Order: sequence, then C-alpha cells, then structure tokens
Amino acid sequence: MKPLVLGTLAAALLMSGSAVAQSVPTEFPAQLPHRQGLAMEMPSVGEDEALVAAIASPTRPAEDKARDVYRHPMETLTFWGLQPGMTVVEIEPGRAGWWRNILEPYTTASGGTYVPVNRPLEGMGVGDDTADLIVVARAFHNWHRAGVVEGYLQAFFKALKPGGILAVEQHRSVEGVAVEDVAGTGYVPESWIIRMAREAGFELDNRSEINANAADTKNHPFGVWSLPPVRRSEQNGRTLTAEERAALDAIGESDRMTLRFRKPLTAQ
Repeated sequence: MKPLVLGTLAAALLMSGSAVAQSVPTEFPAQLPHRQGLAMEMPSVGEDEALVAAIASPTRPAEDKARDVYRHPMETLTFWGLQPGMTVVEIEPGRAGWWRNILEPYTTASGGTYVPVNRPLEGMGVGDDTADLIVVARAFHNWHRAGVVEGYLQAFFKALKPGGILAVEQHRSVEGVAVEDVAGTGYVPESWIIRMAREAGFELDNRSEINANAADTKNHPFGVWSLPPVRRSEQNGRTLTAEERAALDAIGESDRMTLRFRKPLTAQ
C-alpha cells in the first residue's frame, strides 16, 4: 500500500520526537529504565482510508479531536495493528467513549465488529479465541485497586485468537516504585503491567513512546486528574492557585506507556 502522508500533525510529532517504537528483546528486564533504549522514530503508518475517515469524521465530537495532539489516534492504532475486518473489543470505553468514537465507525465501515465490554468477568461479548484486538486505555490503576487485574487479563487471553493483540495505553509512573503506592494517583509502573500480562500468558510484542510526555513529573496535587482533560483544581480543602493551574495545563496530558502484547500462536 502507498504510504500515508499525515501532514502538519505528523511533521510536528516528528520534530518533537514524541513518537517512538522498537522491537522488544525476548527477555525483558524486571525494572524498565524510563524511556531508554528506544529508537526515536515514527511507526510506519499505512494507507487506511476507513481509519482516516473515522478520525476526521464531522460526527466525531470536537472535544475529542482537540485531544488528538496528545493521544495520536492514527499512530497509536497503527502501532497496535488495527486492520480492516477485525473483531475489536474495547474494555470499559466510558461515557465519553474517546476511542469508541473512532473504533466503532471504523469497524462498521471496514467490515469488522466493535464490542464494548464493561464487566469482563461477566462476559467478553465474544466467543473464546475469536477477538483480533482488545483495547485497554487508562484503566490498570483502577483495576489494581479493585483487585481484578489477574482475572481481567485471563479473560482477555481467553477471548483473543492465537496471535491476537492486547493493546494497552496507561499513565506511566517512574520505575522502582511499588504499584500499591502509586495506583491511587492514576499512574502505575510499566514493568508491572508487562509482568502481569506475561504471567497471564501474553508475549510482549512491542513498546512505543508515541504517547510519552517528558514534561509530566507524575507528582501532582490530585494525581493524574490534576492534568487535562479532567483538570481537577480543588479537593479535600485544597484549591490550586492560578499559577499552579496554568503550570499543570502547560504539561498537557499524562506521560503514557503504549504497549502491544500478543497471545502466542501456540496457545491452546
């Protein structure tokens, strides 16, 4: 297929060095150096007219499109391996449905199927070994606090075809901290998610820095919710000053890991 020219957005991303991807070694360290050893290059973005149309659709909310500069939908979905005709399961799409507003019209237009799932332990909405792609965005911190990470990952593994993909976008803490100490802030260590997914049977297929943000210190008055888009400015008697609010807004959205796991082809 012909390469797709993404125009000014892609150019800006290339200049900022915000998008990074590389192949992952078979053995991955238990503790990951933060954003080290990753090639500074964009993922290869192929021509997918249905995806271009879904992202640019006039029916997509304007507030969703305003966040594209932080969430990089074209590059992220391409990295995850989205293709026409896939059965795509999104876990807890939420009321705003940021990814759903792209994935649902895309799968409809491309001959695939979109399945939203809010309670994975009660059913995945698809048969065993039938899903091509499962998307999880910004949820692992909540799942850790609820004690459901292992059960959810087992449900995802069961639903995916051999060779199917588990796609993860998640607020990223610094390394070397205990997950229980930071999950309440919305951030978790990248190495912890990789370990939990591997224990459930997944292989780490690739990592990317598409959604990295070096300006995010991960140390905010109200956790990740201090940053856009939530922009919490008051809680438990603490109110941000105008200067604090402006400084947090200047950071933009959180520093996030972008991971691609795969169910082994030999999985039974």
